[in-house]
Amino acid sequence: MIVSNINSLSSYLPELMILVMILVTFLYESIKSYRKYVFPLLCFGMISVSLLLYFSSPSQFRIFEGMLVNDSLSIFLKWVIIISTFSIILISKNDNSILKDIKNEYYAMLLIILLGMFAMVSATNLLMVYLAIEMVSIPSYIISGISKDDKESNEAALKYVIFGSFASGIMLFGLSFIYGLTGSTDIYFIADSLSQTDNQLLLYTSMIFVLVGFGYKISMVPFHYWTPDVYQGAPITVTAFLSVAPKAAGFAIMIRFFYSIFVIDGSPSVDWPNIIAIFSALTMTIGNILALKQNNIKRLLAYSSISHVGFMLIALSIVSIDSITSILFYLVFYMFMNLSAFFVAIYMSNEYDANNIEDWNGIGLKVPFISIFMVLSLASLAGLPPTSGFIGKVYVLRNLFSESQFLWLGIIAIINTVISLYYYFKIVKSMYFIENESLEIKEADRVLTIIIVLFSSQNILFYFYWSSLWDYLKNLIINMNLI
Repeated sequence: MIVSNINSLSSYLPELMILVMILVTFLYESIKSYRKYVFPLLCFGMISVSLLLYFSSPSQFRIFEGMLVNDSLSIFLKWVIIISTFSIILISKNDNSILKDIKNEYYAMLLIILLGMFAMVSATNLLMVYLAIEMVSIPSYIISGISKDDKESNEAALKYVIFGSFASGIMLFGLSFIYGLTGSTDIYFIADSLSQTDNQLLLYTSMIFVLVGFGYKISMVPFHYWTPDVYQGAPITVTAFLSVAPKAAGFAIMIRFFYSIFVIDGSPSVDWPNIIAIFSALTMTIGNILALKQNNIKRLLAYSSISHVGFMLIALSIVSIDSITSILFYLVFYMFMNLSAFFVAIYMSNEYDANNIEDWNGIGLKVPFISIFMVLSLASLAGLPPTSGFIGKVYVLRNLFSESQFLWLGIIAIINTVISLYYYFKIVKSMYFIENESLEIKEADRVLTIIIVLFSSQNILFYFYWSSLWDYLKNLIINMNLI
């Protein structure tokens, strides 16, 4: 059922609250005496958005004349996105990688990206898909280069713009081809029309072109070239943000696009799973191999995030309810383990100006409390028990082997998991096995410490209490009737 614009507003309250926050942030920033109120109002606003989202009821009704949907999938992924964004906002308050006089504009850009990501996870129209991606991309270019006096930050923003514009243009070509084949931008109408088309060449071409845009957003090989340079050059809080939230939104839009358009009666209408499987193998392997020789922490974690994207693509290559469930399952774990590692890196960057692995020498002995959480996060990223990363990888591989498809992909995944151990524990080696007597003990910011503890502890907590989350996500997907 399609709901009119006026009647849709009651299902759009969290987004409207974000819009109010954006306007208030810009207004208060323009009045010098009010600038000090931006951060507390921002925290109040994010809590308000969370409450509105909590009381938001999922529905299959399509709002704003069929442009968006407020279903269980979108609401769940909005939680992942808002937790990631709110934690970054809290961390950024006392972070010195972004100049104080431009911090409010930085907050405003984060809010615009948040609004765009909410649209991405809810979009059911090709036009809205494109607009949502651009709403996320353009402010991302700005915050990547927001440190205007830093040449690396400027270079990161320029590379991001060039790659992003190129990928966006190719994706727009693909979307226009689909519109030309079907005469509609509605993904559900498109699905019915494409099932009757016999122009397979144009169908595959349009799908690949669209995949370029989606692949760029999630850093899928070979559309990943911007990732290490942008992650290294951007302020570290921006890098942490880009490593999680936009990827969650990107996977949401991929799930909705492929399952709504190219799956009929539980089976793919075109052979896109084979294409995704190949991209998955390339993404995992290239991400891990290139991470081996990295010395810069942000660059190493960039290639780590690429390899994890490859792992999540394993699940996307299988058409089943368990596949979608395992992607969402893995995304939750990835959010906590990746952000907790980045938050420790933010502490090291702020207190010790530590950007390279050798700068971490001896930190495990000098600051044992913070360091143990970094080890826990790295172990989870590597997929070692007893951590949630191990559970996430087990479920992805279990689904792959139970379907008896792409068994070669499972072998590649296991090999890549072993490879990742080397570069993750290269950091651990530096922390604990190389002494540095000149290192001074410095206390972390209290908010940063609390968030590190909260996020890192989930790596252990979910190892023991993962079954409820899996059951919840599986029921969520079943009730959506995506397959």
